[in-house]
Amino acid sequence: MKIVLIGEGGHSKVIKDMIDSIAGCELIGYLDDKYERTIVKKELFFAPLSTASHLLEEFTDIQFIVAIGNNQKRKKVVDEMCIPDSYYGTLLHPSSIISPSAEIGLGTVVMPATVINADAKIGRHAIINTGSVIEHDSKLGDFVHISPHGTLTGSVKVEEGAHIGAGATLIPNMAIGKWSVIGAGATIINDIPAHSLAVGTPAILKNKLSIEGV
Repeated sequence: MKIVLIGEGGHSKVIKDMIDSIAGCELIGYLDDKYERTIVKKELFFAPLSTASHLLEEFTDIQFIVAIGNNQKRKKVVDEMCIPDSYYGTLLHPSSIISPSAEIGLGTVVMPATVINADAKIGRHAIINTGSVIEHDSKLGDFVHISPHGTLTGSVKVEEGAHIGAGATLIPNMAIGKWSVIGAGATIINDIPAHSLAVGTPAILKNKLSIEGV
């Protein structure tokens, strides 16, 4: 499988390492609008986003991964690229432990040392970052980001675009509204409404978030 990364920042470095560790996967280039034209370096191409349609014509087995950690920017790129879903790949690090009954959407990346347990469902273009735990029956929407060592205990619901900070813990049956942000190290013992910021142990609501375009 030939893979093109959309975005060339810090997050893409980790995904590149993942690709290198997965048999049958080959990184062939990057798309990023910091490039005005296509250039080739060390057998990889670097090109603007507008070249995506040309790549679809040139390669029959190409897969794209949006390598952007920011949820809003990742959604904006997906919306604007208009690439058919079938051309988005799903990357699972070899060290991750994933239940056979778990479901993982296209474009999602599961980082090293993660655990995804029985009947968990993860949407499209999500990021399950290093060392995270997604317990049984949890449901995560599209464009969710679970930061390193986030722990979602059983039957947790995280709606579209929410960001769970590093080391945060959600007790069973909690619901996190769309495009909310849970601070690093927070402990969630109550549902969090949409577009909210929650921090602390136990977490308290700080303010509503104004997020452009969502």
